[in-house]
Amino acid sequence: MEEGTESSLWQTIRNFFTGKTENPIQDVIREAQENNELGTDLARILHNVLQLDLFQIKDIMIPRTDIDCVEEKASIKEVSEVIINSGHSRIPVYKDNKDQITGIVHAKDLLTCLPEPENKDISIDYLMRPPLFVPETKNVKSMLLDFQNKKVHLAIAIDEYGGTSGLITLEDVLEEIVGEIEDEYDTPKLTEITMLEDESCLVSGRTTLEDLYNQLNIELKSDYVETLGGFITEKAGRLPEEGESFKLNNHSFYIKEADNKQLIWILVYPQKDQSQETNDQ
Repeated sequence: MEEGTESSLWQTIRNFFTGKTENPIQDVIREAQENNELGTDLARILHNVLQLDLFQIKDIMIPRTDIDCVEEKASIKEVSEVIINSGHSRIPVYKDNKDQITGIVHAKDLLTCLPEPENKDISIDYLMRPPLFVPETKNVKSMLLDFQNKKVHLAIAIDEYGGTSGLITLEDVLEEIVGEIEDEYDTPKLTEITMLEDESCLVSGRTTLEDLYNQLNIELKSDYVETLGGFITEKAGRLPEEGESFKLNNHSFYIKEADNKQLIWILVYPQKDQSQETNDQ
């Protein structure tokens, strides 16, 4: 672009905000990308920013069952062990159960106590910072502004009954814009659906029924649950145990890993005999 001339991208953006054009901003970005005025990565980031309004916290938060936290009565030594094992720099503190989050402990606040051996068994009460509570239905763009204005990096999402629904971090929001952010403490993440050599699939219990259909063409419908683990539990009428198998929609679902709260990993096999009647065990 010659000196003194203006990029058509910025001219188009100026026209958009001054009301001189009715083209949606997404079209402006797309056109700029096609004209090589924007790189692919920058265009993707801009599109992601514009879509933040479309998502709620509950769509991207860490669910309640996966939150690493400690009890109020935990000692500094115990909290330090949780921080080391989880790799998190901020740990929620609860009273009685996870529905009663009372504070947040920062790893850097513990550092001032650790050099003194006598401090390792004292209470963490005086180190706790007040938690930020937000409704799980809050949109992600608004959450990003809250993180910025309140200068915090973590919030506790609550449901309509006031119970803890999940946990949202600044990193979670930024990943919606720029993609996955990993540091040296992150453990490798398995994909929710992994194709295996024997024609079976290893599927996370948290995989949505919609994703199961879109990726594997396995259609399972329910008016009450959204995930594969929830669907199998609903059909069984109880929480299945590891090693159990179920036949649904011409496929076998083998429970590979489960705990006392949820189905974690499920092996899915196509039934060899397609005439076999679908049933539940």
